[in-house]
Amino acid sequence: MQRKAIFLSIFLSILFVHTAWAQKDLASPKHDGVHCKNPLIYSDIPDPDVICVGKDYYMVSTTCHMSPGAPIMHSRDMKHWRIISYVFDALHDSPANDLEGGNIYSRGQWAASIRYHKGRFYVFFGTGVHSYIFTAKNPKGPWTLTSRFERYWHDASMLFDGKHTYLVHCRDAVLYVKEFTRDLQGFVDGDALGSKIIALNDGCLHEGVHAYKINGRYYMTTIWWPRGGHRTELCWRADNITGPYEQRVILSDDLGYPHHGVAQGGIWQAHNGQWYSMQFQDHEGVGRIPCLLPCVWKDGWPMLGTDGDSRCPAEFIIPGIQEQGENEIVSSDDFSEEQLKLVWQWNHNPDNTLWSLSERPGWLRLKTGKIVEELFQARNTLTQRTIGPQCTGTIRMDISHMQPGDHAGLCAFCSEPGGLAIIRQDDGYSLIMTDRGSTLAEQTLHAEEVWLRMQCDFITDTAIFSYSTDGTNFKTFGKPFHMIFSMAHFTGNKFAIFNYATRQVGGFVDIDSFDFIQ
Repeated sequence: MQRKAIFLSIFLSILFVHTAWAQKDLASPKHDGVHCKNPLIYSDIPDPDVICVGKDYYMVSTTCHMSPGAPIMHSRDMKHWRIISYVFDALHDSPANDLEGGNIYSRGQWAASIRYHKGRFYVFFGTGVHSYIFTAKNPKGPWTLTSRFERYWHDASMLFDGKHTYLVHCRDAVLYVKEFTRDLQGFVDGDALGSKIIALNDGCLHEGVHAYKINGRYYMTTIWWPRGGHRTELCWRADNITGPYEQRVILSDDLGYPHHGVAQGGIWQAHNGQWYSMQFQDHEGVGRIPCLLPCVWKDGWPMLGTDGDSRCPAEFIIPGIQEQGENEIVSSDDFSEEQLKLVWQWNHNPDNTLWSLSERPGWLRLKTGKIVEELFQARNTLTQRTIGPQCTGTIRMDISHMQPGDHAGLCAFCSEPGGLAIIRQDDGYSLIMTDRGSTLAEQTLHAEEVWLRMQCDFITDTAIFSYSTDGTNFKTFGKPFHMIFSMAHFTGNKFAIFNYATRQVGGFVDIDSFDFIQ
């Protein structure tokens, strides 16, 4: 009996331990990889270029006329991304960057190339006027201007190749390669176009080049937009940088969204040894949204898709990597920090004398300093991305220091904006809802503190606006606003907080918070 008791005790102990471990395993998240769905981030992150450095991933994107510009995003799992820095705080191509004598809508920073070479990070981009190289030891910054070129090189890619550094750029459906001088301050052939390496005279769109040297071969990826089709990703390869090149379609898919092909982006090898690609898709009002794809090498070609089938998967698993972090592309802000959160960008270069986080601690102050006629002329309009499929942004604003003729509010900002504005009249305040410059609703406002809300639905590309004078009870105001995307601005709809003067300067508004809900 004693022996049976001992065996029973041992059996129960083993059973207890096994059960405990089983319960622990059931309670723990499965670490069989990162589960990804496309689009990866339902927000305006166009022209992505990604590199892997160690176990870290860095992505750069286009933000056009916004400042600061060229956002650097970081990830540890390729799924969750957060903004960690910007390559520049402001650019000074011309007075138009400061909204003086014109504007740079749809221009500004385009299609950057990010590379890592001998312990330094490099970003190259053009603005339609000039081209720039910025470098940094740490991708969190500071970033330093290394080179400024008087000529604009379109959709260009840097390529470090031993003792040589090349720039591959697009012009009129032709790819050219140029070699930098050793100090990266110029080119061996000066301002010439360079050596023609790929020419497609089919009258279709060809641009968005990314250049690589992999296993001794040169690879160029570009987009192609055939007549009657959608944007498609091509790959070119050659044994020499100047060619001859052969070509293959590596991605042709629209994710079920007709005539909106997924295309334009780079490829990279992850630290688990596998290859991946980030491409983007035009998605109307929200902008151009990124998609993550596996990359499978077949016969020496980097074919995209789960099985290298040239299709964009709706979902897939990244094996050998654990999910880490959260997206921080859009977020709430109570303006209690010494600096603005990195999710914010100004419409153009800001006038830093006309905004403050310290004059009223815990509030963002926006002052007027220039008389303008309308929103697109106003400096210091503060924006951040929207995100789909639905999201909501709400601001609390003190309007008691506005001057007659001042306009302040919250809007869906793009080339055809709409939103809510408070107008300071001689004898009080008016609340208006505008749609592409037309006033659709107006009423007198009997309050000096107001909450404004913008609710976005990117399934229908519709925004609904509402207001409150107590922060609790909101009233829908005006009519549903249809959000669009156009090349006039080349960015998706943004949340935008604005304040501008039409009669006299010196007024200001204070914003206590921006509350974001997805």
